[in-house]
Amino acid sequence: MIRHLKKGPDAATLAAADGQVRATVETILADIEKRGDQAVRDYSKRFDQWDPADFLLSQDGIAKAMGRLSARELEDIRFAQAQIRRFAEIQRQSMQDVEVETRPGVVLGHKHIPVNNVGCYIPGGKYPLIASAHMSVLTAKVAGVPRVIATAPPYQGQPHPAIVAAMHMAGADEILVLGGVQAVAAMAIGTGSIKPVDMLVGPGNQFVAEAKRQLYGRVGIDLFAGPTETLVIADESVDGEMCAVDLLGQAEHGPTSPAVLLTNSEKLARDTLAEVQRQLDILPTANIARKAWNDHGQVFVCDTIDEMIQVADELAFEHVQVMTADPDLFLRRMSNYGALFLGPRTNVSFGDKVIGTNHTLPTNRNARYTGGLWVGKFLKTCTYQRVLTDEASAEIGAYCSRLCHMENFAGHGEQANLRVRRYGRRDVAWYQPVSAD
Repeated sequence: MIRHLKKGPDAATLAAADGQVRATVETILADIEKRGDQAVRDYSKRFDQWDPADFLLSQDGIAKAMGRLSARELEDIRFAQAQIRRFAEIQRQSMQDVEVETRPGVVLGHKHIPVNNVGCYIPGGKYPLIASAHMSVLTAKVAGVPRVIATAPPYQGQPHPAIVAAMHMAGADEILVLGGVQAVAAMAIGTGSIKPVDMLVGPGNQFVAEAKRQLYGRVGIDLFAGPTETLVIADESVDGEMCAVDLLGQAEHGPTSPAVLLTNSEKLARDTLAEVQRQLDILPTANIARKAWNDHGQVFVCDTIDEMIQVADELAFEHVQVMTADPDLFLRRMSNYGALFLGPRTNVSFGDKVIGTNHTLPTNRNARYTGGLWVGKFLKTCTYQRVLTDEASAEIGAYCSRLCHMENFAGHGEQANLRVRRYGRRDVAWYQPVSAD
């Protein structure tokens, strides 16, 4: 039996909040499309109190920002980027172009072609997400994207030095100091000073996420993102302290970030609930984590492993931390998740910052149909075909002609019939094109 010791918000509450965000973003996008650079500047002044001579950071500005970091800080960024680059390169090497002769004289293939222009949004504000520069800019560059433009909002009235360093070291071709809806809109729509991109990637707040959703189709995006989600699956092989740390460590992302415990031990569930309250009294980010936990935290208690897997796959969460006696069982059997973190020695923070996998992951149950950001997201898998012989062209043409006739596509059929007439032999068994009559 599945028991719910703590529940989250209902669907109606969430939908009402989404509607307000949607209307605000629609207005901003329409204004930027109409007024371009001036609208971008107006929104930057309004939301970020940021009005520089140029939003594009010069090489001198990049050097100045990086000069504010210590040697240790720069080395830590290099270390993280080395891990992420290595895994991205391994992923890219796994994706091979193919070409095969499927029938005598018929050659089919595909190529992986990088997107030409990508815009990467790196969140700033209260929590400048330095790691998002590695995850987006660096991964795009490993994929072979020729032009990567990266942007982040100002931090305390100036470019954030570590974000600028991370974007530059990851290989960004252009760096903007610009945040919010105005940033993603400027990159997607283009302005007088900013050349538009073909694809937008990177996490952001609810307004940035909604802007990406509304711009999808005009440009590609990595995925539809909502608030950070974490699911801790645990049994009595771990204790309430570790479960609470891993729940609150993600709840601090924002006041609407769901954090959920799924266990087969009611004792562990109650120990974790008590430990969460103890830690909230000492956690420096408790003002955010407490609201997230109170409003969006949940606790499930199940009787069996099968029930735990059922609930986990129904939730389809972004981050799934598995701390059980046999975590690999969940790796074998689960199908809906953004990323798995297996065993107590790892945790979501490792994946968020440094271990090498990408932290831009599906939320809002989108893990049912997509994975997260990776090298392959920046590549278009494009097919081609080549017919080498008269016999092959006529053979395929005869089959195509008859199939087109079934669909009443006379023009399509004539494309096939012409090849049969030009290249075919009437003495072979398959030669039965359909006449135009």
